[in-house]
Amino acid sequence: MFPDRVLSGMRPTGKLHLGHYHGVLKNWVRLQSEHECLFMVADWHALTTAYDDVSVIEKSVWDMVIDWIAAGVDPAQATIFIQSRVPEHAELHLLLSMVTPLSWLERVPTYKDQIEKMSHKDLGTYGFLGYPLLQSADILLYRGNLVPVGEDQVPHVEITREIARRFNHVFGKEVGFEEKAEAAIKKIGGKKGKLYEDLRTRYQRDGDVEALEAARALLAETQNLSHGDRERLFGYLEGGGKMILPESQPLLTAASRMPGLDGNKMSKSYGNTISLREDADSVAKKIKQMPTDPARVRRTDPGDPDKCPVWQLHQVYSDDATKAWVVEGCKSAGIGCIQCKQPVIDGVLAEQAPMFERAQPYLEDPTLVKKIVADGCERARELARETMRDVREAMGLAYS
Repeated sequence: MFPDRVLSGMRPTGKLHLGHYHGVLKNWVRLQSEHECLFMVADWHALTTAYDDVSVIEKSVWDMVIDWIAAGVDPAQATIFIQSRVPEHAELHLLLSMVTPLSWLERVPTYKDQIEKMSHKDLGTYGFLGYPLLQSADILLYRGNLVPVGEDQVPHVEITREIARRFNHVFGKEVGFEEKAEAAIKKIGGKKGKLYEDLRTRYQRDGDVEALEAARALLAETQNLSHGDRERLFGYLEGGGKMILPESQPLLTAASRMPGLDGNKMSKSYGNTISLREDADSVAKKIKQMPTDPARVRRTDPGDPDKCPVWQLHQVYSDDATKAWVVEGCKSAGIGCIQCKQPVIDGVLAEQAPMFERAQPYLEDPTLVKKIVADGCERARELARETMRDVREAMGLAYS
């Protein structure tokens, strides 16, 4: 059984904003203390839609990694690396393309959606069509069986599962597989071997899911098995072949509650963002200029918080007492809009303060962040080499 391992990444397309923090980075910070995590700068993915302007990528890479660290991603707990520094991503992408049906890529929901949304760009390229497969290669290269995604990204994990299943079906049937699996059972020892066979029979004959889980646990705790024999027995248990690539599971994350300055979702394309490390005066100015309830033309006019974008930010940054003060003051015209906005300004600045503090050493000495990434890339390559060794062997490419 493969260890629980999380793989996630972001495209380097410019400065990160508070929407990224609330939508992704807070979750990464939590996950890094619960699982082995790899966080990837997806620079090749940036090229799938921004191939005509690559000028922003290099600076964005380093800015983004500093933003990650500022948000609380800990290089001592997680592996931070750059996709293009691990060429095995490209190799696995190529090899998986040999067995991935074209129709699978064309049916990914975000493919047609992005084509329509970005109609001003020529996205009739193989790179854009194949980006879901590159995402699958990113995940499978590290045998990342846990993928944090929102509801809208679940189809990307599903196609990764299908690709892994197809690969294992096509290439997991090694010559003499059953004989090797039977020999591996004997290596377990009499009592455990007999229990494994009994559990396997109960699962395959009766569909007993508890027997399947018990057999998996038995294999996981058995010490005297090679990696190859262990994977053969996991495959033999379910009636398949050797499991070379795991079938990933989505780790569903809650949708970001971070609204933009205009009440819409915070997004650079809407021009309604606050950057993670934005100057305090700029933050205050942006929030003070936010639109409010149109009914409050004069200071003495009562308003309705539900019709005011500022109220949405209070949901993120204010405690219950402050929210009660806002509702009462707005509806009675007891407070003005500038007064209402001040707790939001204070909340944003308080959230950003530790981010500035964590980022400062890396801004003063950029070599520190480059060393973190270099170490992360080497760690990522070690894991990638292990996977590619097994993939090449399965595909008959391990000859010398």
